[in-house]
Amino acid sequence: MSSALSGVKIAVLGGDDRELILVSELVTLGATVTVVGFPRDRLKHGAFISRSVEDGLSGAEVAILPMVGTDTRGYIRAVYTEERLQLTEKALQGMGRPAMLIIGSARPFLKEWTDKLGITLIETGDMDDVAILNSIPTAEGAVQIAMQEMKTTIHGSRAMVLGFGRVGTTLGRTLKALGASVSVVSEKQGELARAYEMGCDRVQLSNLADSLDRVDVIFNTIPAAVLTSEILRRMNPDTLIIDLATAPGGTDFGAANEYGIKALLAPGLPGKVAPIMAGRVLAEVVPRLIEKTMIKTYDQLQLA
Repeated sequence: MSSALSGVKIAVLGGDDRELILVSELVTLGATVTVVGFPRDRLKHGAFISRSVEDGLSGAEVAILPMVGTDTRGYIRAVYTEERLQLTEKALQGMGRPAMLIIGSARPFLKEWTDKLGITLIETGDMDDVAILNSIPTAEGAVQIAMQEMKTTIHGSRAMVLGFGRVGTTLGRTLKALGASVSVVSEKQGELARAYEMGCDRVQLSNLADSLDRVDVIFNTIPAAVLTSEILRRMNPDTLIIDLATAPGGTDFGAANEYGIKALLAPGLPGKVAPIMAGRVLAEVVPRLIEKTMIKTYDQLQLA
């Protein structure tokens, strides 16, 4: 793999400790790595520093953005700098060609820009080899928050998990192992079937409002408005809500506050509670993605 990435120009824009581990691996594999948003003392020898997104992307064949992506104005999360890093269409125009951009989840404007500029866009957040592994620290982090905030133990508590995809399944299994009584809420029959196989109670999403009696904690993984004002109005105010969905989450936080319900938005837990593991996941997956995509792109160019 090192020969495949040797000399490849890669720009890593913002991020946290996960990206530091990824940068180290990319340098080891022989890539020419330029970073934006990190101090020199945090970087492995061999990585170059650029002070702006536009300069960092100039001539780059690969751009790597954090798993959390950007906000609606293109600002990139970067925990090691106070400078605001903004991704723009103009900055992307300066990339080499062919080019690819790797990000956890891309907003519509970024999809539009990359399509217009002919840049291959890869979203890792929905890839099994990333999402399933990241569900482990997400579940552990969610349980950690619950332990800190609840006035009772997880063991013997009544927990509800909204959505039973990769994160929901791992979380449900973890809660069961800790002795909680787990109810799974979903509109997907396959997810409810898996919940039944694991020994969890099943609730149709349409019946959520009628199933909130005696629930101690709710974990939401559905990136849609599911815990609405009407739902929250019928909830016991002692119930704790931990929303794991991508911001803005699936909870009406204003209504929760009005009804005296403690609701916490907690996206991006892998980078907060287990950055080393989450970084190793990226270091394992991203180089393979780059190599595979580059080979495919160059093959297509030769056939054209």
